[in-house]
Amino acid sequence: MARTSAQHSGSGHKSGLGEIRKARRGNRGAFWLIGVFSFFANLLMLTSPLYMMQVYDRVLGSRSLETLVALTVLAGFLFLIMGVLDYVRGRILARVGARFHDQLETRVFNAVQDKSAAGFNDDIAKVGLRDLEAMQKALSSPIVSAFFDLPWTPLFLGLIAVFHPLLGLLALIGGAVLVVFALANQMISKAAVENASMMAASAHQVSDGMRNNAELIQGLGMRRAAFAKWRMLRSQAVGSELSAADMTGGFSTATRTFRLALQSAMLGTGAYLVLTEGLTPGVMIASSIIMGRALAPIETLIGQWALVQRAMQAQERLAQMLTETPERPAPMKLARPAAKLEVQGVALVPPVAPGQVAKPGLAGVEFQSPARSGAGGDRRFWGGEIFAGTGADRGLASGLGQDPARWGGAQSI
Repeated sequence: MARTSAQHSGSGHKSGLGEIRKARRGNRGAFWLIGVFSFFANLLMLTSPLYMMQVYDRVLGSRSLETLVALTVLAGFLFLIMGVLDYVRGRILARVGARFHDQLETRVFNAVQDKSAAGFNDDIAKVGLRDLEAMQKALSSPIVSAFFDLPWTPLFLGLIAVFHPLLGLLALIGGAVLVVFALANQMISKAAVENASMMAASAHQVSDGMRNNAELIQGLGMRRAAFAKWRMLRSQAVGSELSAADMTGGFSTATRTFRLALQSAMLGTGAYLVLTEGLTPGVMIASSIIMGRALAPIETLIGQWALVQRAMQAQERLAQMLTETPERPAPMKLARPAAKLEVQGVALVPPVAPGQVAKPGLAGVEFQSPARSGAGGDRRFWGGEIFAGTGADRGLASGLGQDPARWGGAQSI
């Protein structure tokens, strides 16, 4: 029985995860477009190293000003295209995140409301909408572009090896060290980032609850105690966030420092090969630039890995909540009820002076009237149609001491 329950829970979790993946697959066309832009943007990244190779190996040797101008104009044009592609790619990513949010916001909102209405004090449900926003931010961030650029890293490293095997070996070792940094960052900072996220969510929940009960807190004179409780939770959350930021920031700083040192080592190795094996200065400069470009995606992933971890944790919580709260079936469409006013045994007794016997001015009135749509779409009953031609209007007016001629047509009741 326990095994069956576990299997059912696992399949249910996959069901909730399937809804998230389905929403993500809805942006498949946009991801393909981003991939195409990334392909050409990475090709254009070779503009700078090729330009440096031509300047150092040809322009300086030939002392040709015309060649320098032509190369500079061409390189500037290619840089402009590369910038436009990168800009468009960022805009597409922002819209992918917004569309993903739109596809799931109704489902997540209903799941949160269903859990709250059922009386569950569920921490996952309380942060459901924030988790969806965390996933949207991750999809809209530059880290997605880094994932698209990552497959180009081995290609750039291979290109460096074509220049010289020693340069390729140095670049490969540097890339392996950065990968180790990335894995260590993920393993060490995962618990800290998750704890910081939950502590911040808890502080937000308490703050929301106090805001909703502000009148009660004020009436009971508990403002100072409520603030002390919120401040304690907020201090714990800030401490957890600082701890997580210190970890991820340390790895990011180490990665950036190592990459700069590696580029200098690449230049030094290139200079050694220029002196001993006749390598050209242009190849030396180009190798350093290409290596920087090859390792840039890894550096971006390490620097923003906390955002990836929050998105992964948010996806896990959302999948669990959507699994535990299945989507409601579409409600049955019912015909609009017909409105009708039916009155029986109506009597009207006008006020009398003290000591006098009150007599009904109108008694035994019975009528029916269908409703008609008013100006605002509501249903109204019109007294003029009810009493017209029956004499009841004059009796009612006389009983009220009013002249029927003063009535302005149909009166709504």
